[in-house]
Amino acid sequence: MHPDLFRADLEAKPAALAALADALRGGDPFASLGDVRRVAFLGMGSSRYAATVAAHRLRRAGIDAVADYASALPVPEPPGTLTVAISASGASREVLDALAVRGGGHVALTNVADSPVTEGASLVVPMLAGEEKGGVACRSFQHTLGLLLALERRLTRAALDLPGLLLKAAEASADLLERRWLDDVLPLLDGPDGVYTIAPYERISSAEQSALMLREGPRRPADACETGDWSHVDVYLTKTRDYRALLFPGSRYDAQAMDWIKRRGSTVVTVGAPVGGARAAVRYRHDGEADVALLAETLVAELVAAAWWR
Repeated sequence: MHPDLFRADLEAKPAALAALADALRGGDPFASLGDVRRVAFLGMGSSRYAATVAAHRLRRAGIDAVADYASALPVPEPPGTLTVAISASGASREVLDALAVRGGGHVALTNVADSPVTEGASLVVPMLAGEEKGGVACRSFQHTLGLLLALERRLTRAALDLPGLLLKAAEASADLLERRWLDDVLPLLDGPDGVYTIAPYERISSAEQSALMLREGPRRPADACETGDWSHVDVYLTKTRDYRALLFPGSRYDAQAMDWIKRRGSTVVTVGAPVGGARAAVRYRHDGEADVALLAETLVAELVAAAWWR
């Protein structure tokens, strides 16, 4: 792991997303899938974060779907279940162990061709994120989300212009890389008790991935929370800690959380639209579109992590 190479990996995000858009314009990687009655996602870390959002989106569209820790004890799946194993390295031990129990015939979503996760797969879908030389899964996380949207499009027959969405996410990422916001935000988040990340369940992966980036790179204390749940589990920290948070807005419970935060003088930076009581807002192109935010907004925490790590 290397901080300068991690920063370079982040700077390559717009070009990588544009290349993924071109690839999806050329064909649907999930076109060969037949009748799917249920989807079971397996992953760990960033892969599970992305899968949690994908499963929720499929359930909202009327498709039975679940995202599980690959390390969990196996659950018997009904006939017609599509198992999607996600591993950027293709060698996550827990994912391979889970597949050994379930048997072959899975879809392997990976960033490494011919890796162990592809053995016995009925379909291999490359992430096309390129080599992440910094040693941190950043582009592969973003591409996992993009490709799971492609799976959603295939299963729901939704009229989604996915290449167009990916290009918007590339523009959003380029805008975040070019704007001068980092020097203002770094001191607001740099407290003695770590950083907390808050997001609606529809984009909970943004909070989870952001907290992971702060732990994995600069090794700072960081933890994630869902916005509605915040008032039940994390509100207590604002009374006894120098509470500093990144808020990914869009939940109907934003104001509920911010009411407590304002009362107790805690520090919040929003990623996207301003929220009353926040100390700052990091804006970027297309930040009013939820699917663009899903794909692009974690870059804020990644750039904070890269700066602290260096």
